[in-house]
Amino acid sequence: MDQGTTTLAAAIGARVKQQRQFRRWTLDQLAEVAGVSRRMLVNVEQGAANPSVGTLLRISDALGIGLPALVELPETASLKVTRYGEGAALWIGEAGGRGVLVAGTAPPDVVELWDWHLSPGDRHSSEAHTRGTKELLQVQQGTITLEVAEQSITLEAGDAVSFPGDVAHAYANPSAEPARFSLTVFEPGVGSGHHSEVSDD
Repeated sequence: MDQGTTTLAAAIGARVKQQRQFRRWTLDQLAEVAGVSRRMLVNVEQGAANPSVGTLLRISDALGIGLPALVELPETASLKVTRYGEGAALWIGEAGGRGVLVAGTAPPDVVELWDWHLSPGDRHSSEAHTRGTKELLQVQQGTITLEVAEQSITLEAGDAVSFPGDVAHAYANPSAEPARFSLTVFEPGVGSGHHSEVSDD
């Protein structure tokens, strides 16, 4: 892990441990509610793991705090500014792409704003999120292929789409040029402890 990833992993680990202890839960209790292994939780709390977005979603939902609260510093002011380059890079593709969470709201109805860069050949896959999750995507640069359940669509710069996030979906860049898109995720009822399985390539 590079320095930025190491720092983020340590911060996430500290927040998970703090929230777990606040609830007076053991590692085993959180593991059961979140649907992740005890070993993974130990690694996350120690900052020794670079967990997938899916794993972070399961943990944050189990704790009832939402993904943005898990990866961002708490703010007392009503205005939360994320300067360019300060977002939490929660996914890094094999070809060098990045999925960066740049802003979000508090639970129970969480809205996340992401800045995605997909290098040529990059692909991010996710299983279904919580029931009722919706996603909005707009391509800023290049071309991406969006797969939602059994459907596949090609989107060019300026194109936008809304789709259900509670079914399996994927974003890919099959072209020879870099692609960038903005993604907004609406996840209702965070903290219910009933996340679907989510996985990331």
